[in-house]
Amino acid sequence: MSKKLLTWTKGTVPFVHLMAVVLACVLALTGCHGSRGIDAFELPEEWDSSKTYEITFWAKNDTNKTQTAIYEKAIADFQALYPNVKVNMRLYTDYGKIYNDVITNIATNTTPNVCITYPDHIATYMTGTNVVVPLDELFASEKYGFGGSELAYDGPTKDEIIPQFLSECILGDEYYAIPFMRSTEICYVNKTYVEALGFELPEVLTWDFVYEVAEAATAKNADGTYTVNGQQVMIPFIDKSTDNMMIQMLKQRGAGYSTDDGQIEIFNDDTKDILYQVADHAKTGAFSTFKISGYPANFLNAGQCIFAIDSSAGATWMGSEAPLVDISPDKLVQFETAVRMVPQTDPSNPKMISQGPSICVFNKDDSQEVLASWLFAQYLLTNDVQIAYAQTEGYAPVTSKAQQSDEYQDYLSRAGEDNAEHYAVKIEATKVLMENAGNTFVTPVFNGSTSLRDAAGQMIENVAKSVRRKEVVDDAYMTKLFDDVMALYHLDQLGSLNATEGGKDLGPLPTASKTLIGVLAVAWVGIAAVAINDELKKRKNA
Repeated sequence: MSKKLLTWTKGTVPFVHLMAVVLACVLALTGCHGSRGIDAFELPEEWDSSKTYEITFWAKNDTNKTQTAIYEKAIADFQALYPNVKVNMRLYTDYGKIYNDVITNIATNTTPNVCITYPDHIATYMTGTNVVVPLDELFASEKYGFGGSELAYDGPTKDEIIPQFLSECILGDEYYAIPFMRSTEICYVNKTYVEALGFELPEVLTWDFVYEVAEAATAKNADGTYTVNGQQVMIPFIDKSTDNMMIQMLKQRGAGYSTDDGQIEIFNDDTKDILYQVADHAKTGAFSTFKISGYPANFLNAGQCIFAIDSSAGATWMGSEAPLVDISPDKLVQFETAVRMVPQTDPSNPKMISQGPSICVFNKDDSQEVLASWLFAQYLLTNDVQIAYAQTEGYAPVTSKAQQSDEYQDYLSRAGEDNAEHYAVKIEATKVLMENAGNTFVTPVFNGSTSLRDAAGQMIENVAKSVRRKEVVDDAYMTKLFDDVMALYHLDQLGSLNATEGGKDLGPLPTASKTLIGVLAVAWVGIAAVAINDELKKRKNA
């Protein structure tokens, strides 16, 4: 480099000072993006019970006091076994808020020790250096791993964790989480209305059947009321999670969604075909979504919906006798509630999504503190915690140890005994998941997979809204929709980054990185300006 390039014009600082400033910006920005300076976790040879440790536990519940009490009991029981460990719990009502707070706290090294979250979110946490603890070594520890000899409680062995659920916790080549609870999507059906419309409800629903019944239910009387219910309102089919709806339909068709390494495949002809179906049935009023119309359970329980798709964890809100009915008693309509897996493309080869929270452990400077965190995280898989929590909603325990226990089998056998703990719809929803564990699937997890999931649902929402606004949904509309959604969720950046990074998906370019690029661009523009200025002076003085 020319010596003249290393010096500004008269009255300016040396260029090396500029480079120092740029370097400081680089370090500051990469620090904000999660470079925490913590060494990789190393498993201690022995647990040090002579010191005290204080760990934080972030969890979610839906203002469910029973769940809160289960967490509190688990903490108290664990602390009785490990009196040198204090567990501080922070409860959230939304997994998105947990995600946002974790991301914010990574930069300040104030993440929790143990967190209930989703693998999609963990993939983003992992963009920071050594933020999340890889668990393979902890799994295998003879003393402190699954079924370890030094555990103070009777936890499950690795083989006693449902394999499909445990496999969901692999990110890359290692485990970064353990499953906590599992649920799936369930179709809650007003069987009374299906039969009143002249149909026989099959054991396995198909999309064609659901749409056929839904269209039949749009018929009206001369006075404008709906024939099937005699009311002014009827939305035959409401899906609460349109992202899951799109993902499951693509999976059932064997169509592209994304590759394991994060290549985006969702913008395909099958997706278009699904969206055209949505448009057709949204146009007649046979189909709507939670975001457009409201909570499916409220319509179902008021006799204003026939097929309500929601999580199995939402079963306690579904049905005339549901313990958590969220509408006034005078709006309730009595009907027989049937529980089915989500509609299928091929009933002989069912596919249903597996979902539910997992548990991750965050790295800290003190390896003993991390070990304390792991001991607590693993305690949440004991029968006492798993069975108690699973009984609160339509979740399934994640271990065969809990599922096959006498206590849990007794719980399942008492379905319908009451409309509280043994509410039949809740237990039936759980059984659907347990009996179909081998038919479940998960979507690939990578940094940016959350954006792709959001995009999948957004396309259904946009199409349903467009037809309500009398917009034309055709090939031109679909082309623009794909472009708009790709830009909105930065999916074009995901694809290009994956290609250049050998398949490793880094997600949308972070704001800090964009800022850094801007700083460097300005710096090099300045360099070029100096060089040109010096050259002009040289020619003038020649």
